[in-house]
Amino acid sequence: MTLVLQIDGAAISDITSFYVEINRVFMAGEDWQLGPSLDALDDLLWGGYGALAGHASATVVWRDIEHSRHALGRETTRAWLRSKLDPAGSFNTAAVTGQLAALERGQGQTYFEIVMEIFNGHPQVTLVLA
Repeated sequence: MTLVLQIDGAAISDITSFYVEINRVFMAGEDWQLGPSLDALDDLLWGGYGALAGHASATVVWRDIEHSRHALGRETTRAWLRSKLDPAGSFNTAAVTGQLAALERGQGQTYFEIVMEIFNGHPQVTLVLA
């Protein structure tokens, strides 16, 4: 039987609240939480821990998807990319600057689009946009 989980998109207003919601849905009952990391989200969706542990497949219903799309859109992405430029040496500044320039031209991915790409990379997780 396929596990069914629900993300409350209305609870997402920024990247921090996105991970709060991801932890509420996927990490309930665990004694640790995911940090705000796209790599951590990708690892989570492979399964093995949290709500996905022991399940070969899952369906994730993402309610109020348009609210989340807006909350994790251009403005949030711009702020996220700019924050990566603050700590000297922590990130590849040339790559981040290029991503920021592409976003400004309307060609770069938003945080929301990156999250969707990560979900789509996991065929065992069916994402239902509601």
